[in-house]
Amino acid sequence: MSVPTAGLSLAADFPEATRAEWQKLVLGVLRKSGVATEATAAGEVEELLATRTYDGPLIRPLYTADDLPAGGVGLPGLAPFVRGARPQGAGATGWDVRALHAGPDVKLAADAILTDLENGVTSVWLRLGPGGLPIDALPTVLGEVYLDLAPVVVDAGAQTQAAAEELFRLAAARGVPGSALAGSLGADPIGLAARSGLPADGPTGLAEATVLAARCVAEFPGVRALVVDAQPYHRAGGSDAEELGASLATGVAYLRALTDAGLSLSEALGQVEFRYAVTADQFSSIAKLRAARRLWSRVAQVCGAEPAERAQRQHAVTSAAMMTRRDPWVNMLRTTLACFGAGVGGADAVTVLPFDTRLGLPDDFSRRIARNTQTLLQEESSLIRVIDPAGGSWFVESATAELAEAAWAWFTEIERAGGIVAALRSGLVAERIAAAWATRAEAIAHRRDPLTGVSEFPNLAETLPTRAPAPASVEPLAAPTGGTPGLPEIHYDADFEALRSRADAHAAAAARPVVFLATLGSAAASTARASFAANLFQAGGFETPTSGPGTDPATIAAAFAASGAAVACLCSGDKVYAEHAAAVARALRDAGARQVWLAGQPGSRAQADAEAGIDGYVFTGCNAVAVLQASQAEAGVR
Repeated sequence: MSVPTAGLSLAADFPEATRAEWQKLVLGVLRKSGVATEATAAGEVEELLATRTYDGPLIRPLYTADDLPAGGVGLPGLAPFVRGARPQGAGATGWDVRALHAGPDVKLAADAILTDLENGVTSVWLRLGPGGLPIDALPTVLGEVYLDLAPVVVDAGAQTQAAAEELFRLAAARGVPGSALAGSLGADPIGLAARSGLPADGPTGLAEATVLAARCVAEFPGVRALVVDAQPYHRAGGSDAEELGASLATGVAYLRALTDAGLSLSEALGQVEFRYAVTADQFSSIAKLRAARRLWSRVAQVCGAEPAERAQRQHAVTSAAMMTRRDPWVNMLRTTLACFGAGVGGADAVTVLPFDTRLGLPDDFSRRIARNTQTLLQEESSLIRVIDPAGGSWFVESATAELAEAAWAWFTEIERAGGIVAALRSGLVAERIAAAWATRAEAIAHRRDPLTGVSEFPNLAETLPTRAPAPASVEPLAAPTGGTPGLPEIHYDADFEALRSRADAHAAAAARPVVFLATLGSAAASTARASFAANLFQAGGFETPTSGPGTDPATIAAAFAASGAAVACLCSGDKVYAEHAAAVARALRDAGARQVWLAGQPGSRAQADAEAGIDGYVFTGCNAVAVLQASQAEAGVR
């Protein structure tokens, strides 16, 4: 017997709340906190609380059904594929768990691949050629791998043709029919040009890639010849929209080359896979993958593809730029969030980089954690049991649409410049990405984008795990003769890592540099700002001894002299500063302090503080990198 479904109205027992009422209540709170004034209108509160993304759109504090994109977002498995390329979502088997193997030791790689495949990995990604595994060792590396069961993705840069031929020979020698081989040949001449400066239209460029694609269509229908790797743009510091726009332009260039070589549009679309970086900002990662599918569906539609052919095959890789050398264990948390974003965002294949990637070649433990991260998210969290978990979220749908618009604008600008190859050659792409990285680097320096374990809550006593050194890239990052330099590879922690490295070198040669915290007054008055200052200065590798409670200038100066510090920072409340800061600052100067900071905003006392010998202020939102660089210089750290 069936029971009629009763309508369920959420909050049915409460009067309906309006946006205007919410704004009025929030305005009251903001006025009490000093963020808003009596002149601030209720309609302005959302702008006050909004934050701007690196691509321009605002992240607002409140989203409602009114913020859904016009025209809707479609259904899973149907164009424009915003909600996923497959109607069943990740399905019962989940997404493809793809492990990267890049170490040059053939025996270690062969053993690691078997271990991965026996413990949850479903496809293998091999970096081949100089800086990776030898191409001619492929039969040994894949010696015990069933090529008809485990897809193989190769990444050989300028030696793609040789790597593809070796893989095809191996399959033939094993008796694996072409129809059973699956994976990707990794041909990406434009991505290679972006990261190395090598010409995309050279002898190992587009022409070679189109030949491989034609062969895959004819002999290996389960193998895709080309990959649009957007990671070079992300690793250079580009924003999400810049990464997406460049990937679209690259995809279009490949479609043109493939169809010009005689492939049908349907065959050309089936030969391309896209690779994107995902970060610990899970919502931006979700929106990026959803927007990428929408954009590629639009490109394919304009080209004349049938709706079912417009889906984008996506490989998501946890960001290398976000990984840190310091406190590398935190990278496990970063990659978990990034993998979650990839899964929720609908990626077809996901690679989680091991947490020790920045330290060298991963060991067995870090590889195990990387693959188990995906297993946990798929199985224990039941992530694959929900189709498009983000679907219907007013915020996610709005962010997806706004990101797609920003990426499309960048894509069309690249096309007006003559396409991605011309835009790379002219420096247009490099200039745009450099500007985006400068903006992000500024936010990181001011700790608006915090890096846990690096710019926030550093651990000076940590002992980093030791790893075998990773092989250096053989691709040129300087301009080849008559060419354009490749895009740089940045890391979000670069400035703080440089500060810590200098401090560590100073500690090894002499002693760890010190910033003395003069904690004025009672513990209650000084603890909050002293904790803040200690956290900030330790991010630069400084030890931070304190003076203890009290306000006597002579006692504090004596403690400073005993600490061996050259830099001091006053820490207390504003009332204590008004009575004692000037006298203590002068005493510290007399005791040999070459630099004196004050924890707090300057306010109206800045002139008096300067006259007393206070050099500057540390506070939430200050340029921490600049403060630490200045402090290291005064402490003799070079």
